[in-house]
Amino acid sequence: MMQIYICTDTITGLFSALHDAWLERRNSEAGIGLRGKVQQQLFCQYKTVAETEVKAQRLQRMVKRYLGYNAYWDIYHALLSDDPEKGTEVFRTMQEARNIADSSRIMDHLGNADVAKVFAMSRSVSNEAHMYEEFIRFRELENGVLFSEITPKSQVLTCIGDHFADRFPLENWMIYDKTHKVFLIHARERKWRLVWGEKLNIEASQAVSENEKSYACLWKNFFETVSIKERENPGCQRNHLPLHFRGDMTEFKSNRKDIV
Repeated sequence: MMQIYICTDTITGLFSALHDAWLERRNSEAGIGLRGKVQQQLFCQYKTVAETEVKAQRLQRMVKRYLGYNAYWDIYHALLSDDPEKGTEVFRTMQEARNIADSSRIMDHLGNADVAKVFAMSRSVSNEAHMYEEFIRFRELENGVLFSEITPKSQVLTCIGDHFADRFPLENWMIYDKTHKVFLIHARERKWRLVWGEKLNIEASQAVSENEKSYACLWKNFFETVSIKERENPGCQRNHLPLHFRGDMTEFKSNRKDIV
């Protein structure tokens, strides 16, 4: 009977589930289910995973040792995707690695459907993270904190944390993932960290500084000024800037007169 390991949709949860599945069912069929997204099936047993950092780190060390760092990062990024089957696909990829002579080349084994799926998920997450590095817009709040809201499909905060920490090492800034209800927080001259389980203070997040209002107005005015109506090409614009990203960007918010 197939064993399904139930975990939360977090890196710690998924790696803990993979740890237990590998320890108990590496030679047989098993699956990883995300809590709240599991559809009960016949002839399956369900087990809730005890999630710990120790398990997650142990599994990560094993993957790096036997599959290599490149495969590890593909697996890591795949586990950040929004695909509910990602854990199961990674588990099957790990099983497939035992069937090839050089397990460190597992991600080249794209003829296997599970490996190809993990590779595709990894690439999708990496591409989305790269897009957000370009499209994220911060606004300065009254307390001086730089704040941004994003609506990603995947859990990209850990992928973009280092990028913005390098760009703004002397600033206090925060990025809120509205999809997964997670904060990426960076304090001046410190390392960034993730915060779960906290609610966004809507009133505080909308209380921007006077300088922010002025610069937002100037930024929008710049885009209106450089635009040439006769050369507008909506299709080309969507290729460079998909509609999905525009809702959280300053230049696509309300008109200038609503800001000042």
